[in-house]
Amino acid sequence: MKLKIIFTLVLFSVKSFSQERDLRFYVEKAQNNSPLLKDLTSQIKSNSIDSLLNIANYKPQITANLNANYAPVLNGFGYDVALSNGQTISGLVGVNKKIVGKSQINSQAESFHLLSASIVFSKKIAVKDVNKLITAQYITASGNAEQIIYNQKMAMLLKDEAAILKKLTQNSIYKQTDYLVFLSTMKQQELQVLQLKQQYQNDVGLLNYLSGETDTTFVHLMNPDITLITTQSADKSVFAKQFEVDSLKILNQNTLIDNGYKPSLSLLGDAGYWSSLSYEAHKNFGFSFGLGLSIPIYDGNKKTLMHQKNELALATNFAKKVNFNKQYQQQLLMLNQKLKQTVEIEKQLQSQLQIVDALIEANKKLLLTGDAQITDFVIAVGSVITINNTISQNKINKLQLINEINYWSSND
Repeated sequence: MKLKIIFTLVLFSVKSFSQERDLRFYVEKAQNNSPLLKDLTSQIKSNSIDSLLNIANYKPQITANLNANYAPVLNGFGYDVALSNGQTISGLVGVNKKIVGKSQINSQAESFHLLSASIVFSKKIAVKDVNKLITAQYITASGNAEQIIYNQKMAMLLKDEAAILKKLTQNSIYKQTDYLVFLSTMKQQELQVLQLKQQYQNDVGLLNYLSGETDTTFVHLMNPDITLITTQSADKSVFAKQFEVDSLKILNQNTLIDNGYKPSLSLLGDAGYWSSLSYEAHKNFGFSFGLGLSIPIYDGNKKTLMHQKNELALATNFAKKVNFNKQYQQQLLMLNQKLKQTVEIEKQLQSQLQIVDALIEANKKLLLTGDAQITDFVIAVGSVITINNTISQNKINKLQLINEINYWSSND
């Protein structure tokens, strides 16, 4: 009863002077502080602006130009007046409008859409990477916190028993050497608790570092709420989206290549003042308009070569997708197999723990009457500590495997 009261007071004091934080807190901090996620967000916005810039190129381009030129003839030396007109002045507003087919506009818009989809995909993967990294470190840190609680409990148990054994040793019921062996075990357990606390502090420090936070205050980590997500097929995985996007980008490149070899037409026009000032300068206001037509004829067979290059890229992308599907399924099979193994180990460890706990309780009673060996009790305590630490480590491994499976199975 005394042990439970002390243990409760220790837990209460720890929680009273520390902050409680959960996994979501660190995940959100990491996402907000990630420079990669900020960069990808900026790239998405920048691509939207590039798309608007491309649309602007199809609109009429209006420019205003003002020019004044004087070419003097001195002592018969100077530019030919027939060419230079002696002097000219112009103030013109020019208009240039490309005539672009709907298919070309659509293919250009599609290229920006696919680029945006590719960046969005990259951002989703980056978010998953951040979540996985933070979750893995959180599992490690919270697992060490559980080990601290149990090992503190065992240290208190040994301390209580030491007080009892001291009196029994003074009454010559137990040997002094056996009592010293027990004290050595108690000190080792206290050292174990100290090392676990230091490791926990380092683990939380690394968690803050990965989250992009500067914080050295002691925190109490809540138990991670991590559940296994149902495995889905490789084709529905977010990772497979990149292969689809890459294929569409290559096909769109073929369309852009074909559009580049179509005749291009432009409307040209200007209006304003243009005069050599030599005759009726006040009447030299006017305008002009025209058409510009460009027809590709021959470029050394570049079009065919570019299409061949894209065909090779499509074949490579398909091969990568097939290989990914195989590895995806195999990896999930292996991870789920390891997860089942941790469950089996957990059952065995719980069975062993029940036996050792019963042995300790029996030894505690026999120690009071002098009918048990201190060394046997020490061995039993060592066994229960080892089993509990193994249970804790197996739990950490189990949660790490669930985290890894969810990374591949979830599209969030």
